[in-house]
Amino acid sequence: MVQRSAGLAILIMVFVAVLGTVDAVIVRILAQDIHPFFMGFTRSIFGLLILLPWIIRQPKILKTDRYWLHILRAALKLVALISLFAALANAGLATVTTISFAAPFFVILGAWLFLSEKLRAARILAVIFGFGGVVIVLNPATGSLNLALGFALLSAVATATIQLILKYMGRSEAADTLVAWNLIVTVPLALIPAIWFWANPTAYQWALLAIQGVNGAAAQLLVTKAFQLADASLIAPVDFVRLPLVGAIGFLFFSEVPSYATWIGAALIFLALMLTTYSGRTTALIR
Repeated sequence: MVQRSAGLAILIMVFVAVLGTVDAVIVRILAQDIHPFFMGFTRSIFGLLILLPWIIRQPKILKTDRYWLHILRAALKLVALISLFAALANAGLATVTTISFAAPFFVILGAWLFLSEKLRAARILAVIFGFGGVVIVLNPATGSLNLALGFALLSAVATATIQLILKYMGRSEAADTLVAWNLIVTVPLALIPAIWFWANPTAYQWALLAIQGVNGAAAQLLVTKAFQLADASLIAPVDFVRLPLVGAIGFLFFSEVPSYATWIGAALIFLALMLTTYSGRTTALIR
């Protein structure tokens, strides 16, 4: 039964990786005509519309006493999304995706600094290899930082901060409550900057924006379900499937060929993620 649940969780995370790949492609297609701020708003509004019937049927999930933390988390989520959209619009899909995998290493450092979690040898090595991989991808030896890759790094930092907040909020808030409030609060926050960059999408573009919103809402629910079925240390690395998928799509449809630095950095980051997984399992056995 446990093995079946773990297998299902892995399949769910593979599907989430596919959704993430579709999301990246949609951003690249729309980038020339639709500003990331507008994309952030439409993604949140369509996501909320999809899950609104579910929220209405279960109003108890809205019970909370951490309103300000929900607002802070939604604001950070918006920063992470818009930064990622800006990066995907202006840099190679595989390169941006590689940098996005830096988030777990920021989480490890943040948990050590602010949540008093212990840093075991495997996690220290993971942080060293992980950030080493990010530095290789950013390639600072060129003397200048690509602004788009800077946005990708900002998105990773914001994502890690969100995960640290969730570690704290998860002690008293149900997963359903976290998902619902994130969607509800993000819509008005996203509308404010979107007004200044309002667009008039075609029917085709509206369809892509709607798909993006559905993808985002589905990914949130599926990830929540996957983490309920299996340990995070088992399923989190599965998200790395996004990289070859995005790399293949970028090559086939946008003629992108990732640099050697991107693949070397990605290999180091993957090694770091496996070390993190090993550390998580070892910690669980000790407990």
